[in-house]
Amino acid sequence: MCNSSYRVLEYCAAEEAVSPLGPEARKECVTAEAALAQSPLLRCKCHRGNRREEHCLTVYWTVRFSNSYYELESSPYEDLETDQMWAIQNSRLAAIVSGSSIVTEWDNPCLEAAQACGLYEKCGNLRSEYVLACTKRVSGTDTCNRQKCHKALRRFLDRVPEEYSFAVLFCQCSNALCGERRRMAIVPSCSFEEKEKPNCLYLQQICLKDELCKSRLADFHSKCQPSPISTTGCLRENGAACLKSYSGLIGTIMTPNYQSNSSSEVSQWCSCEGSGNKQQECDKILTMFTQNICLGEQRIITATASPMSVAPISNLSSKPE
Repeated sequence: MCNSSYRVLEYCAAEEAVSPLGPEARKECVTAEAALAQSPLLRCKCHRGNRREEHCLTVYWTVRFSNSYYELESSPYEDLETDQMWAIQNSRLAAIVSGSSIVTEWDNPCLEAAQACGLYEKCGNLRSEYVLACTKRVSGTDTCNRQKCHKALRRFLDRVPEEYSFAVLFCQCSNALCGERRRMAIVPSCSFEEKEKPNCLYLQQICLKDELCKSRLADFHSKCQPSPISTTGCLRENGAACLKSYSGLIGTIMTPNYQSNSSSEVSQWCSCEGSGNKQQECDKILTMFTQNICLGEQRIITATASPMSVAPISNLSSKPE
């Protein structure tokens, strides 16, 4: 019964991806979904970065056929013991980078983070891999291969320990030189920017049609829900999980990045111009990054735990040169 119902849902998902199902076909799909209501398949979660991650995500969304397009408040990824993980990583990073715990206007923690990454073979190799993928031009054109660039970025973020990769992404800056290195860390000319900014609603619509992107976005919405009464600014009281889910979006069509070299504000490469009667819906997509107190208040590595502090994201200006 379980196997036959799942096969029906596989067919439903494949057909729906091409064109909307008719009433009778949809009714059969909903019946198959109801038959799996008590199945263990509805309780399983996936592990980010696992070699079978995409297959697992296909199963996750297949058994949620009727609402898989809109379900963004529940993450398909298993929860990690982040409090213990960050405590271990904070102490390890302190032994990697030397210097003052106070960031002055002449310091460049982002340069130090890049140097520390280069000293660790896995970090250095995977960083070089994504830089090459994101800067190499497609033969006969003046453009990069964004798909290869995004894939290499995901490999770097999924496989390199966070005390290295997050120090590169979230280093705290007090001058524009440092801020520019931080902004350029993901090679934004390929991974982030386009000639024109698309509408954010369109960007999200494309993301929701891709199981990996949809999953990373759902994880971000689940882990980074803000709360004005929470001590951390996060509804789930877990800022480390929020930043990890934020990094999971890098390497997808929803890739976020710093808006300039003189502030820590982040956003996606999209706008809400021309949204018409969906203006509020579009604004909600943007403000999950630009005005999110959960995302904005977090620090991966505190200045007291490590000589390299990590900047909170969003709405925290750094001093320009």
